Amino acid sequence: MIDTNSTVAARQASAAPLLSLDEAIERLLGGARGHAIGEFETVPTLDSLQRVLAQDVRSALNVPPADNSEMDGYALRTSDVPVAGTVLPVSQRIPAGRVGHALRQGTAARIFTGAPIPPGADAVVMQELCDAIAPASEGDFGSVRVRTLPTAGMSIRRRGEDVALDAVVLRRGTRITPQAMGLAAAVGAATLQVCRRPRVALFSTGDELAMPGEPLKPGAIYNSNRFTLRGLLQAAGCTVIDLGIVPDKLDATRDALRRAAAGADLVLTCGGVSVGEEDHLKPALRAEGRLDLWSIAIKPGKPLAFGAVRRAEGGEALYIGLPGNPVSSTVTFLVAVMPVLRALCHSPPQGPRPIAMTAGFDWPKPYSRREFLRARVGDDGRLEIYRNQGSGVLTSLVWADGLVDNPPGQPIVRGDRVQFLPLPMMLA
Repeated sequence: MIDTNSTVAARQASAAPLLSLDEAIERLLGGARGHAIGEFETVPTLDSLQRVLAQDVRSALNVPPADNSEMDGYALRTSDVPVAGTVLPVSQRIPAGRVGHALRQGTAARIFTGAPIPPGADAVVMQELCDAIAPASEGDFGSVRVRTLPTAGMSIRRRGEDVALDAVVLRRGTRITPQAMGLAAAVGAATLQVCRRPRVALFSTGDELAMPGEPLKPGAIYNSNRFTLRGLLQAAGCTVIDLGIVPDKLDATRDALRRAAAGADLVLTCGGVSVGEEDHLKPALRAEGRLDLWSIAIKPGKPLAFGAVRRAEGGEALYIGLPGNPVSSTVTFLVAVMPVLRALCHSPPQGPRPIAMTAGFDWPKPYSRREFLRARVGDDGRLEIYRNQGSGVLTSLVWADGLVDNPPGQPIVRGDRVQFLPLPMMLA
């Protein structure tokens, strides 16, 4: 039986002007305001990868904590080396982790990378610019010929040069990378306060869908979107509540929405949001919450649904419905869902800026909508694009390093500068 209300809404949506991607993101973020996760937890810094900071990280010390040597060499007073070739006796040996004593006038100290500069020394000369002279007797450190004229401060890392005591080194909302883990450890942070991981409920509807390992009936397809979207959510640091494939029935769809909303911050589905389709997802959403259908001026990925699902105990979970074609769902996730996930974790919603790169291809017939072309860096350092830019060509996403963000109606000529979004950056 045809849902007359859905049909009317679809016709109205088809007549509505296309939303720009920027406008769509603003609407998504507007709907997401007030849904930011308010639960935080403390985790060991060693286990903080991909978590989002809930508070600033301040340094408990100066980094480095004392003036130290940039390299292996000899610490000395520049005034003791008036000319290149000066020979100085070596009065002490300072390995990393040891503190030397005050440098005697007219001597040098053998020093190693990271070792504290002894009081009195004002330069380090790398060992490659020195000649070591063997000791004349046991217990003697020998001498050194300095083959260059040193300058004050040479090869010395100053106390607090990298990080000053009490400086903020990582801001609230930062997603922890391996580098950030190292920086947190360097300033003495053994634990970090982080936002609870976003909980995202994921399911697909459609009697044509099958799981790999099952025999394919006539007209059936394997549910690749379940795997791609689950992987994208995990890469984005989410906890995935995977409800699998829901039978193509209204009652089953409503039940899945209720179960999803009970434990999730965001409910994510794929397919069934194209204008004019007859399916159970739209009436189920309208019964269990609220739904808006949009057409976004991007290619691939025109249809998008946004709304919320009511929870039985009160409150609601956000809802986003992605288009069903594999490339369309992936691109729409990257450009539209990621800002929402960032906002839920109190991170700035905008992702990293695109990189200007040189096109090694021609794109003479651009589309009227903003395009995201699957591309990768060629052997010559220029971008090349996949031969088939169809929205169902999943092989193109495996082949690509990222996406070229091309404005609507903009032709590209080999040698033009274009905006490139590496895929790992888009998930940051």
